[in-house]
Amino acid sequence: MKFKKASPLKGEVHIPGDKSISHRSVMFGSIAKGTTQISHFLQGADCLSTISCFQKMGVAIENNGDSVIVRGNGLRGLKRPDTVLDCGNSGTTTRLISGILSAQNFDVTVTGDESIQKRPMKRIIEPLSLMGAQIESLRQNGCAPLHITGRPLQAIHYHSRIPSAQVKSAILLAGLYADGETRVTEDYVSRNHSELMLRSFGADVRCEGTTAIIRPAGELYGKQITVPGDISSAAPFLAAGLLVPGSELLIRQVGINPTRDGILHVCRAMGAGITLMNEQDASGEPTADILVKSSSLHGTVIEGAIIPTLIDELPMIAVMACFAEGTTIIKDAAELKVKESNRLEVMVKNLSAMGADVTETADGMIIRGGKPLHGAVIDSLLDHRIAMTFAVAGLCAEGETEILGAECVNISYPGFYEDLMKLMR
Repeated sequence: MKFKKASPLKGEVHIPGDKSISHRSVMFGSIAKGTTQISHFLQGADCLSTISCFQKMGVAIENNGDSVIVRGNGLRGLKRPDTVLDCGNSGTTTRLISGILSAQNFDVTVTGDESIQKRPMKRIIEPLSLMGAQIESLRQNGCAPLHITGRPLQAIHYHSRIPSAQVKSAILLAGLYADGETRVTEDYVSRNHSELMLRSFGADVRCEGTTAIIRPAGELYGKQITVPGDISSAAPFLAAGLLVPGSELLIRQVGINPTRDGILHVCRAMGAGITLMNEQDASGEPTADILVKSSSLHGTVIEGAIIPTLIDELPMIAVMACFAEGTTIIKDAAELKVKESNRLEVMVKNLSAMGADVTETADGMIIRGGKPLHGAVIDSLLDHRIAMTFAVAGLCAEGETEILGAECVNISYPGFYEDLMKLMR
């Protein structure tokens, strides 16, 4: 896929459903009693992996495209699959499903693609094992494939060293089956989609500061869910609208959950022209239309508690920083090293290839903005966030930018390139 410097972008875009919420709606619906109907479900490869895993455990799931119907088996109604559960490229599926499987009355092997088999799973193995789970990394390297033998679980209070919604959610899901009150404390609050949705399904969940607390459930109950637009998928359009001179875009029905909206705060800190309109509530999740106009940006410092709220958007923010006046410093973002790729290393390498003045640090980047970028050949390493990020960089750089492995955007945003091209007409 090739990109050249773009003329002003105009129009509106409807962002696909939130990936995190789409995953959870299928998982929670599968272990609930009754029917869960999901509207605006993300038809990305990762979320389809979640559907496939639960279908293999006997859950009737009807995928009609934008709408998905889950006829749940109840909290203790999952069945032992006949085959290995393949989570594809999805870290969310792998980690969250492990929490559920830890308490079942059967054993199962969970695996994924080459990328998943390199991503760290000790972060869930440790707390789940403290609860009494039996989880074995089959290659003894702390990664998938994982063999999980369901066992009775004990409640724990776990202090997570990594503010990670995937770790927190795995523990909370196991806590549904535990013998008492399970607590997860983080240094900073990570995404709270699990807490909000589990509560709506009937679970006893509450939060005290940075601690999420769940009590064992007798049963969950199916419900109707409308998935908001994914702010991570909105990020490329936010950046393109700000960076391409003369642009004005309206991004429709984007989820603006406060544990996810860090990019909006960073945009404002950099001087961006963004306006929230038509603010509403979709199944307990706040949404808004976002009006974005091209703006002159300036550098900022991004660190601390805001990092978990924009971890997937940091590559896109790094591109924005390249076109901002002054220096942008990103700290406390070592988690980027263990995503679908080492995003710190990949961003620094590829931005440097385009002429950016960027330095990698132990836990982030220093980006000295204002230096013109030029086209380059970019290896996405099949990381969907990297591919989308450099599509936008290519619209702002002189010459031609080619993205290798560009089709990987199908993991989270099928139709991304088509939506982007429509705004150029």
